[in-house]
Amino acid sequence: MKYLVMVQGTQADYDAMNGKPSAHSPAWSQEEMQAMFAFMGAINDDLAESGELVDAQGLVEPARTRFVSAGKDGRPVITDGPYGETKELLAGFWVLDCESLERVTEIAARVAQCPQPAGAPEYPVVIRPIDERGGGDF
Repeated sequence: MKYLVMVQGTQADYDAMNGKPSAHSPAWSQEEMQAMFAFMGAINDDLAESGELVDAQGLVEPARTRFVSAGKDGRPVITDGPYGETKELLAGFWVLDCESLERVTEIAARVAQCPQPAGAPEYPVVIRPIDERGGGDF
């Protein structure tokens, strides 16, 4: 079965990774960034080797996000970031093809151990089974 494994973050987290601390998150050092990239790279390598990795992507900062919704007049309403009222957004994801929910939970638990600076916020790793019935059925 395929699963979407998601990690979340805020604009303040991305700012912290670029050396700008806030009340929300301390600044990351270059060494801490390299440790995080090495950790995630090792996970990706292991998942590729096991044949479970379908796709994995990190996403750009929320300030570069665009929301599109339907307006009352039928025209699209387009809002560019940043979004002060928005909390966590999707920061990155894996699409995994795993034999069981238990296996993907093991992987998510490993992802949750990613190194980060002391005092940085911790977010749960979210697992969502992918509906493979086909045809975009919701």
